[in-house]
Amino acid sequence: MAKFKLIISDPSTGKSSASEIEGARAQALVGRSLGETIDGSALGIGQGKFLISGGCDKNGIPMRADVHGGVKKYIVLSSGPGFNPTRHGERRRKLVRGKIITEETYQINFTAKKATEAEQKPRVEPKPAVEAKPPIEAPKPTKEKAAERTHAKKGAKKVTKKAK
Repeated sequence: MAKFKLIISDPSTGKSSASEIEGARAQALVGRSLGETIDGSALGIGQGKFLISGGCDKNGIPMRADVHGGVKKYIVLSSGPGFNPTRHGERRRKLVRGKIITEETYQINFTAKKATEAEQKPRVEPKPAVEAKPPIEAPKPTKEKAAERTHAKKGAKKVTKKAK
């Protein structure tokens, strides 16, 4: 049976909590991928929506969202989960795990998502009646601005002839 350690972080407070799940509730996570949003009540970890943001296996090999499947794979990394470069432009071939949660996954990281007002309470507000107003006309240019425009155009049209 699957057994996972869950790390749930709340960005609004900056705190995180750890819990463990196993059995049927843990089996519901197998096959999910990084970036998916899950309802917390289905897992028994609280009310609200949670985003799967990361994880690792029992050896500490991190999961990456850009590797397909749930397998371990060597890829060339320049930054991100699984590699911290020491020099500018450094790249290395490192072992990472794919984005799909499998039986070998040990820890899963979640981020609590805020529920928007539309998700909390769908409200229907009556729209106020809008009165028809005549369109507003743009102000006409004054004589001074018109004279400036003609001078600018005349200056732009001057072409100098090259001496041969």
